[in-house]
Amino acid sequence: MSETALAAGLPAHRDTNVLRWLAAFTCSMVGDSVYYLALSWAAVQSGTPSQAGLVMTASALPRALLMLGGGVIADRLGPRRVVIGSDAVRCAAVLAVAALLFLTSPGLWPLALLAVVFGTVDAVFLPAVGALPARVTSRDQLARVQGMRGLAIRFASVVGGPLGGLGVALGGATAAFALAGLLIAVSVPLLVSVRMRQLPLHDTVGARDATAGQDLVAGLRHIRRHPVLAPLMLAIALGDLGFVGPLNVGLTLLCDERGWGAAGMGWVLAGFGVGAGAASLLLTLRGRLPHAGRTAGWSILAGSVAVGTLTFAPTVPLAVGTALLIGLLTGLSGAMCAALLQTHADPAYLGRVTAVSSLVSLGLTPLSMPLSATAIGTWGTGPVFVVSAAVCGLGGVVALAVPGLRRAELPR
Repeated sequence: MSETALAAGLPAHRDTNVLRWLAAFTCSMVGDSVYYLALSWAAVQSGTPSQAGLVMTASALPRALLMLGGGVIADRLGPRRVVIGSDAVRCAAVLAVAALLFLTSPGLWPLALLAVVFGTVDAVFLPAVGALPARVTSRDQLARVQGMRGLAIRFASVVGGPLGGLGVALGGATAAFALAGLLIAVSVPLLVSVRMRQLPLHDTVGARDATAGQDLVAGLRHIRRHPVLAPLMLAIALGDLGFVGPLNVGLTLLCDERGWGAAGMGWVLAGFGVGAGAASLLLTLRGRLPHAGRTAGWSILAGSVAVGTLTFAPTVPLAVGTALLIGLLTGLSGAMCAALLQTHADPAYLGRVTAVSSLVSLGLTPLSMPLSATAIGTWGTGPVFVVSAAVCGLGGVVALAVPGLRRAELPR
């Protein structure tokens, strides 16, 4: 945060330094949304459905394999430097493919290469972008910043799709890729203009006699021994495992069973988005909620009950209302968990802590979806939603049962 803002005690949503960071983050996220739409469109147009599926999943392997190492790099080099470099590489790669598609019809290989490059860069980008908020605002504003970050993510998901579709309509995948590259490019000068805070480091990272592997082990040890971070990682893992599958695969099958169709599913997803956006807005305006650990735990528990209830909603309006409640509760618990990670991790380990939390979420997402689909095919949507809700609820139980996490607070 700027020295002027710190002296005046400005809240994060009124600090121009934080707002520049938010604008950079939003441009990058919208660019990502446009990129994924352009990539899927170009892959479908250039190959078979199975080949297109392989292209779309080509990012997952390098991202998963390199994520922990990316956290070490973020801590060693500093998150802003890593985010700026990552956005520059992603921008150059996307614009290069756009130019290649404009000049010729190269087939699938440049799309697959682009996906691998994106996944590799994401392994460094995601830990760094998660560690950056602590450098742009004070600790007492981190919950508010997580709310602002959540609003930016919701904005990107709502705006990115139509923007990408407009690009495809006007100039095919070439125009959509070019638009994605330009949006990511805008984030670079904005990030350069953001002033970073100096954080007190209670430990060292990247010492001359320490290897990257030793730094990684030190980061994992920091999490394992921490009274808040260790149970928080478990709570996040259980919450994501029980939540992601039903809301991605299960919702599609539920809407098909009930005859609600694509329109009904769209309304339910919209309800979820509105609820999550409302939770982010609440944190943005309030800035802090008391009893953070308990609030996160009870939100996870209540959200798990709402997930289990969704399968029993007889009509679209009731399903939309339930989805809105799910979005509100999971959005609140997610933002509180992120704020607790930011405020309780030693600043020297923020990149590695963020890398582990990102890997937990991203690693469980592809695992939970096929498991949910297989289970629903065997037992039906109702039992699977209930079991998934129980798994999700275990995350809340962990948050409320472990004293360190239950008593965790956000700084005033």
